[in-house]
Amino acid sequence: MKTHKQIKDWGLGLTGPMIIAGPCSAESPEQIEKICLEMKEENVIPSMFRAGIWKPRTRPGSFEGIGEEGLKWMEIVRHHLNIPITVEVGNAAHAEIALRNNVDVVWVGARTTVNPFAVQEIADALKGSDIPVMVKNPMNPDLDLWMGALERFHAVGLTKLAAIHRGFSDAYDKRFRNKPNWSMPIHLKRVWTGMEVINDPSHIVGKRDGILEISQRAINFGLDGLMIETHHDPDNAWSDAKQQVTPKRLKEILNAIDFKKPLVSEQPSEKLNDLRRAVDHLDDQLLDILQERFAVIDQIGAHKREHHLTVFQADRWKDVMESRTQKGVQRQLSEKFMKELLYSIHEESVKRQEKQLRESEAVKK
Repeated sequence: MKTHKQIKDWGLGLTGPMIIAGPCSAESPEQIEKICLEMKEENVIPSMFRAGIWKPRTRPGSFEGIGEEGLKWMEIVRHHLNIPITVEVGNAAHAEIALRNNVDVVWVGARTTVNPFAVQEIADALKGSDIPVMVKNPMNPDLDLWMGALERFHAVGLTKLAAIHRGFSDAYDKRFRNKPNWSMPIHLKRVWTGMEVINDPSHIVGKRDGILEISQRAINFGLDGLMIETHHDPDNAWSDAKQQVTPKRLKEILNAIDFKKPLVSEQPSEKLNDLRRAVDHLDDQLLDILQERFAVIDQIGAHKREHHLTVFQADRWKDVMESRTQKGVQRQLSEKFMKELLYSIHEESVKRQEKQLRESEAVKK
């Protein structure tokens, strides 16, 4: 079990739910001050202020951030809001500059997370410091890459860690800038006990409309906070103008969200315990049924082996998929869930039957 310090133990006075807000890019001291003043005026002070100092861009010639000069402007945030500052670092040099300028928290962006060499260089540059590090998920849905980046920081002694879920590239899904793929952050929380995940609805949606919906879904799924890009004049922002909101809109979004209470530190009610016990009992029944089903599958595999039949029978598979999916939908189960369930069961069935064939062939040899 990997041990790390949760956000409340970073020594920065942070409490949940974690709200990180600020512009996509730092543009000028006047811009930073206007955002801070509007946040104060709207009484919407985030847990932490974010600002892009270095901006990785796909095409050369695009605005790639103001650079180290922008870090000096962060004192404006401390003066007006007295909250921690976080910036993205994309290489070891950025990390060293951030440390020299007393940045409170750094995050590693999605484009960097995909490169283990770059992550390791940043980790080595931060080694010996006590700075908290947040790691965004990689561009592609690869849990090992996400985990691996966090593990590299942990391995050099950095224990103040958190993850940021900003969605995944998908050329075929036009609803999102980056597809949320909710199972990924949930699975990360399962495999790394206590790992907190901050949702970035701005990069998932890619436009202002929809930020509230994605934010609420993130909270519903049990994620631990939100990172929302905020600008005093979003339409004229130097980068990602379409997805930034004003401090006023940020307040409206946060007020509209139904923040859920975790049960970690609370005693569940007796009714909830009864319902959980009922679920446990049903799960046991499901496992018994699956065990029986695969026992029959093993018999089918033996029959196919005896009669020299292929493991995969296309017509049978098509009939199973269509009929079972239809039956599931009739029982108020989603078509997507039924197909994913049937694919998983079929994959295990094929593996078991193929294993029987291999064992039979080995005996003959």
